[in-house]
Amino acid sequence: QVQLVESGGGLVQAGGSLRLSCAVSGRTWTTENMGWFRQTPGKELQFVADVDWSSGSISYSDSVKGRFTISRDNAKDTLYLQMNNLKPEDTAVYYCNGRIRVGSGPATPYWGQGTQVTVSS
Repeated sequence: QVQLVESGGGLVQAGGSLRLSCAVSGRTWTTENMGWFRQTPGKELQFVADVDWSSGSISYSDSVKGRFTISRDNAKDTLYLQMNNLKPEDTAVYYCNGRIRVGSGPATPYWGQGTQVTVSS
């Protein structure tokens, strides 16, 4: 079993910054890909950013490109999302996602519990 635990959400004024963290723990695992998604009430889950664990290749949605930075600390098994120049439209619940293999099993998606980010105008 693998767990993804998020932290770092909160309330910030427009133009401010927040950093989200997602710590991975559990039995022996191999990460293929990790990323961040967000969701507002009544809307579909929206891709924010992700990183391929083996190649390090990074992708961002157009709406956050240039403002958000995804990064990882392999030693701490933690994924980060640095969010700068936040806008009210960034308000959402942010979810950490990982495509992870446990032991010799197939890669499956795991999700964090979500953390609320609220940006006031």
